[in-house]
Amino acid sequence: MSSALLSPSDERVEQLIVLTERLTDLIAKQATAFEARRPHEAARHVEETAKLANVYRHESARVRGNVALVQAATPDRRRRLVRATEAFDAVLARQSRAIAAAKTVTEGLVRAVANEIAAQRPQAAGYGPSAHGAGYANNATAITLNRKA
Repeated sequence: MSSALLSPSDERVEQLIVLTERLTDLIAKQATAFEARRPHEAARHVEETAKLANVYRHESARVRGNVALVQAATPDRRRRLVRATEAFDAVLARQSRAIAAAKTVTEGLVRAVANEIAAQRPQAAGYGPSAHGAGYANNATAITLNRKA
C-alpha cells in the first residue's frame, strides 16, 4: 500500500510496527546468542539495537503523550501494533533471562578461577617480617576481585 494513501495515523502506526518488529528481531538474535553461550555474536547487534531502542523509546513517549497520533489508525493496524508490542515484550523477557543466566555462569567461573589461584598460593608460616616463606619470593601472581566476583 502506498504511503500516500495512508492517513497520518496509519502511517505513524505502520512505522511503529516496522520499528517494533525490527527491534524484536534484533533482540531475539541477541537472546539466541546468549542462550547458545555465544555473547560475542550478540555483540554484533549492539550498536543497531541501541539506536533502534532509543528511537523506540522516543516514539513510545511521544505516543503516550499524545494518543491522538495513533488513535485514528484503522483497527486492524492498531491490532497489528499491539501484537508487535506483545512479541517485543516477550522477547525482552527472554533476553533478560538469557543475560541473567550468562551472568550467573560467568560469575561462577570467575569465582572458581579465583579460588583455584588462591589455593595454589603458598601459605605464610610463622610471624614477623621474615615469616613470608620462600614461596612468596618467586610468586608473581596477582589477582584483584571485588565482592561481586
